[in-house]
Amino acid sequence: MPELPEVETVVRTLKGLVLGKTIERVSVFLPRIIRTPDDVEAFKAHLAGQTIQDITRRAKFIQFFLDQDVLISHLRMEGRYGLYQYDEPVEKHTHVIFHFTDKTELRYRDVRQFGTMDLYPRGMETSTGPLAKLGVEPLEESFTADALKRLLKGRPTKIKPLLLNQECIVGLGNIYVDESLFKAGIHPERPAGKLTGKQVISLHQSIVATLSEAVEQGGSSIKSYVNGQGEMGMFQQSLLVYGRKEEPCVNCGTEIIRFVVGGRGTHICPLCQKK
Repeated sequence: MPELPEVETVVRTLKGLVLGKTIERVSVFLPRIIRTPDDVEAFKAHLAGQTIQDITRRAKFIQFFLDQDVLISHLRMEGRYGLYQYDEPVEKHTHVIFHFTDKTELRYRDVRQFGTMDLYPRGMETSTGPLAKLGVEPLEESFTADALKRLLKGRPTKIKPLLLNQECIVGLGNIYVDESLFKAGIHPERPAGKLTGKQVISLHQSIVATLSEAVEQGGSSIKSYVNGQGEMGMFQQSLLVYGRKEEPCVNCGTEIIRFVVGGRGTHICPLCQKK
């Protein structure tokens, strides 16, 4: 699933491709992707004639700010956007097409069909629906070491599942949690509330550094992820533990192991991240 760096990369790419374009009409070939409103015809009618004013990211969601509404899109496992000319062949698994007045089309393709779209009037997008209960953004100034300390204080939950909880910190997924915990030297099963002050500071620095580097490199192209122009991210070449089972640790040479924490495959160095 695309995580914060991948979604941020898609957003930056889309801004260069479709910002300022006006939607002439919308085609929907898989109605269940449209969650709000529950009437697909109403969804299409609302979008017709509106211009894309801005595109931003909130957690792992893409926000298309239109004249009157906000379209909130989640890519889930394999959702992709691409800009095409109107007369180009439509690829299999293309489920939604935004037809623009300049004869170009923004097409949403999703092999796994898990992606979602929600449309809300501007100003109402954060009070209801998928954005209503999201936690702090880890790349914003409000995410400080002290803020992280307050989030973790007194919590018996294992640190990895807590970092994956989007109601606490948004945008972190399996890859970047494993990488951040490794850099901080923290075992993923350590109770969150038991981290020392020094460990919290180290974890905060590791999260920010890992995500910032991943965004700079366009994210990680694990499995099938590409950005809005079909380009692959390069951060996977910098991964230190994720996907490196039985390879030597870059710090000490100990063999990387993989096990399950909170239902998620987890990679650690058993020496650098002692339990």
